[in-house]
Amino acid sequence: MKPLLTPFLHAIAGFNQSSGAPSFGDHAAKWWDSDGPMAPLHRLNPVRLDYVKEILCAHFNRDADQPQPLKGLRLLDIGCGGGLMTEPLTRLGADITGIDASAELIAVARKHAQQQGLTIDYQDVLSSVLVKDKQKFDAVLALEVIEHVDNPAELLADINALLKKNGVAILSTLNRTAKSFLGGIVAAEYLLRWVPRGTHAWDHFMKPSELATLAHQANLNPVATMGLHYQPLQQTFTLQADKLDINYFMVLAHA
Repeated sequence: MKPLLTPFLHAIAGFNQSSGAPSFGDHAAKWWDSDGPMAPLHRLNPVRLDYVKEILCAHFNRDADQPQPLKGLRLLDIGCGGGLMTEPLTRLGADITGIDASAELIAVARKHAQQQGLTIDYQDVLSSVLVKDKQKFDAVLALEVIEHVDNPAELLADINALLKKNGVAILSTLNRTAKSFLGGIVAAEYLLRWVPRGTHAWDHFMKPSELATLAHQANLNPVATMGLHYQPLQQTFTLQADKLDINYFMVLAHA
């Protein structure tokens, strides 16, 4: 499948490895506009937050019904963008650091957090910088990130180094299937125009088995997977364990 679809993908999406994909920083000013360019992330966010909360509460034996079940936990959100996940996680009690390679997005995240009266440690750095500083976190998030990096193995090695011994990592990404090509690129970039054309490169999408292999090489064990399914009639996302063919989560812990 991949050798047949990849040239077609590059032709239709205009992807060029030398020029790179469009920057999410281009939409920094409208990041928090729920009807703007980041509207799909706003629709997706409640489901992502529910799943992250569920995993963290189960892993750390917390009562999810408490107002701040994540209190005392130190979290890292890699590729935090303008802070859509960091803010609600902070309200759940987490002490969270958000990092992103885009200085424009970090500026937006800082400003919005300040307006909300929230204290969040935002840094426009790569995960490797925190590794060099010997930072450690109870949990690391990398949501819709790994398909955009040039070296996924290095990112997973960083996550391993940043996790405390009993920590847990939660990743989400796109599977490399015919459905993800149609849904994640043709529909999302061309028909629905959820994201700019060329945002995704189908050959950077990763099958769960491939992500699991890279995780093992980084001394991380997959402990759970969950599919993320879009229901077009309701225009909502739902968690479905048997639907991994487009978007999915993978939870990792130290081997």
